[in-house]
Amino acid sequence: MRVKQILSFWETSVINNLIKPVLCAAFCLLSASICAQTYPSQPIKIVVGFSPGGVPDIAARVIGQHMSESWKQPVLVENKPGAGSNIAAQIVAGAPADGYTLLSISSAFAISPSIYSTLPFDPLRDFSGVTLTATGPAFLLISPNLKVNTVKELLEFAAKNPGKVTYSSAGVGSGSHFAAELIQAKAGVELLHIPTKGIPDGITEVMSGRVDFFISPYASAVNLVRAGKVRAIAVTSTKRVKEFPALPTVAESGIPGYKWEFWYGLLAPGKTPKPILQKIYAEVKRILELPEVKERFAELGTVAVSSTPDQFDKMIAAEITEFSRLAKASGIKPE
Repeated sequence: MRVKQILSFWETSVINNLIKPVLCAAFCLLSASICAQTYPSQPIKIVVGFSPGGVPDIAARVIGQHMSESWKQPVLVENKPGAGSNIAAQIVAGAPADGYTLLSISSAFAISPSIYSTLPFDPLRDFSGVTLTATGPAFLLISPNLKVNTVKELLEFAAKNPGKVTYSSAGVGSGSHFAAELIQAKAGVELLHIPTKGIPDGITEVMSGRVDFFISPYASAVNLVRAGKVRAIAVTSTKRVKEFPALPTVAESGIPGYKWEFWYGLLAPGKTPKPILQKIYAEVKRILELPEVKERFAELGTVAVSSTPDQFDKMIAAEITEFSRLAKASGIKPE
């Protein structure tokens, strides 16, 4: 009788330890699947960490409008600028992981861990990737006072004048700062950084001739380049841009292997069920492939492009690692 009790207890323990976790996992998957089938059943909010008018804001509004029309639910865009978009990120990190609160981000999201000693969220653990939405090149703008016409000539001048060639940026740790630091690292030249308060100020500094060059997001300078008000000698993408076919890339005109592209995307709070992430991704992918959306993104100097949630997570992790490496090599210290 005692042996039977022991065997019965052993069998029960095995069931509890092996079967129950499997049943729980199956139940969770079933619940997530059911939630995805009914999603969305209420308004969706996309939080933007920048002021209205920029690419992250416009992209969110274009995508949100089409999502609303397709899903018959309001999609609200809420701007929460400040702290390099970290205020918006903190809001979304603390939101319920149900797919009803999303975050529209730029490359700045992956740069933040390199320039802030502490963040009120973990950029990997507290977020789930939804999809990449766009990528865009930048212009290498040159001072009217600097008599160089190519990247190669700029580097030769910098090599002869170490620490005297200046470049402006949108601030310490900004994309324009890291883009120039990447030139310095790859070309082995010594440059002098002159930070400003933002992209418009950075462009003004180079147009006025107070600094030698500035790497500007395409959309921010394209009208000035078209009008001949500022001189561009290269683009930072791996391929030449369609509108300026005579303008070479930095890689082909002086720094082999150089690539810098601003990118944009959507995140959800961490632990958002994968079926819901997949549903949002599929819808955004559909929207990004619409001809009118591609055209609107092109007007912003970007290319509409998507990625799976898993691909986007891996891309962000790789970008954070690369920015951290570049920050250490350049002596950029977290604040």
